[in-house]
Amino acid sequence: MRGIIGVIHMPAMPGDPAFAGTNGFAGVQRFALHDAEALVEGGVDALIIENFGSAPFVKGTEGERLPAHQVAALALVAAECKRRFDVPVGVNCLRNDAMSALGIAAAAGLDFIRVNVHIGAYVTDQGIIEGEAHRTVRYRSSLGGSQIRMLADVLVKHASPLVPIDLESATHDTLARGHADAVIVTGPATGSPISRAVLESVRQAAGKQPVLLGSGVNEDNIGDLLPLADGAIIGTTFKTGGVLSAPVDTARVRRLTELARSLPRWSGGS
Repeated sequence: MRGIIGVIHMPAMPGDPAFAGTNGFAGVQRFALHDAEALVEGGVDALIIENFGSAPFVKGTEGERLPAHQVAALALVAAECKRRFDVPVGVNCLRNDAMSALGIAAAAGLDFIRVNVHIGAYVTDQGIIEGEAHRTVRYRSSLGGSQIRMLADVLVKHASPLVPIDLESATHDTLARGHADAVIVTGPATGSPISRAVLESVRQAAGKQPVLLGSGVNEDNIGDLLPLADGAIIGTTFKTGGVLSAPVDTARVRRLTELARSLPRWSGGS
């Protein structure tokens, strides 16, 4: 997986604490698709859809999957993105519902999913989340979805491992034991910059396997970080004024994608 992946942050929808709209699910879908259009027009190589406005999130693990209406809304937007745009499309069911994400991907013909906690156990603001690779990898096979790539975070943001583990071991385990197709490196929180030292450690441990940047990528640091990675998942930087809750600004997208493609030894493309 190579290239710049633009994030579609679904706004709060009916049933979510922050929902204050008057147009229901139709309004949520319009907002999401407007952002998708702006991202594609700005030159991203792929799209990923997240139920970001549905905080506080459920764990998403067995016994506490996403509410049915969130899964349905994500699936509708994902299918429409896949129909409209000629770029790979993925989904991330926050906080950690890879089973629902795989179901959406299989039904909508998506190309990839993101999993925040794929293996191991982490202390998060949702409590302790345990990875479900033993379920999700088998579920993907049962759906005939071997083409759906699983992008998994290593020492993910907004979380701490229940038992300390070094970056190299976490990376090896995620790829070799968890059968992830790529690993994602983040800063400590949404929009937080990535440590170059952390990225270098993961890059070395991953070998030839894809490594993606997962937070805090902007015009100031992309030249330093992107040459060490295979791509970047970008959300906040693409928003108007860099404000997370704002709509996507096509001009900001275009500036960053053009800058990425100008870097030596990195030309993007999925």
